[in-house]
Amino acid sequence: MAASSYDEALRRVLAHEGGYTDNPSDPGGPTNFGITIYDYRKYAKPDATAADVRAMKVGEAKTIYRKRYWDALACDALPAGVDYAVFDYGVNSGIGRAGKVLRRCLALAENASEQETIAAAALANCKKLIVAICDERLAFLRSLKTWDVFGRGWGARVAEVKAAALAMASAQPAPVRAVDAAPHAAGVVAVAGSIAVAHAAGLPVSTIAIVAVVAVLGSVLIIYLLRKDSPMRAKITSWFKHSLTILWARVVALAGVLLALADGVLADVNVNAAIQQALQPKYVPYYVIAIGVLTELARRRTAGKA
Repeated sequence: MAASSYDEALRRVLAHEGGYTDNPSDPGGPTNFGITIYDYRKYAKPDATAADVRAMKVGEAKTIYRKRYWDALACDALPAGVDYAVFDYGVNSGIGRAGKVLRRCLALAENASEQETIAAAALANCKKLIVAICDERLAFLRSLKTWDVFGRGWGARVAEVKAAALAMASAQPAPVRAVDAAPHAAGVVAVAGSIAVAHAAGLPVSTIAIVAVVAVLGSVLIIYLLRKDSPMRAKITSWFKHSLTILWARVVALAGVLLALADGVLADVNVNAAIQQALQPKYVPYYVIAIGVLTELARRRTAGKA
């Protein structure tokens, strides 16, 4: 999320919302700066009248927008552009619908947690996500009975929001996300580590070659599956619920299962010798430290704090 996203998003929202209105066809009733009388009563003055709404200061509206919309939708933790698209949707149609649509566009369960939503948004293609959110928003607005009255303005607003949000996303340098970099790093470590362990265990050259080939093929497969444009990416990431912490925990558990099965399955390549060599007591503390550090890094990254 860019540091300037909120200021720019709020400026655009206020420009769209304008000043005081009280259109009989608008179910929101008396509205100023986009804040309806119902929201003003809910967030500022319980007994507010139309006159109070008319007298509302822009500073009051900004405070409500920041706390009750931007913060409520966790926009600070969303990618640039996506934050604005979600924020403006929330202002126009309610934060409940905006959050629900965001989760739907991310292929998450309707009751997915805020943390799961943030993690999934960080992995998503921002431009495609923005387009999906805005397209769904327009479809929803078209379904309303007041579309004939307000449709022209609503349609123009959604189009402007989409264009501005896409521009915000384009202005941000594409970050190297942990889930994108991890497969490449894992590939190098898998190949180098497998060969080193096999050599240290005194295995024959033919066995070392087999280990190297398996490591290379496995690494290439992982890199392909987790590429941004891979059709399998969504299925793979859904397996660990878009959480690096869950992914890491499952990788560690799977490694333990494989070690437990290694004696019976791979006895013919003397894998036990390699395992015993790698798991000498002098190495164990370093493995424990590495697991702890990687677990914390995965947790921080998943929580959007890294």
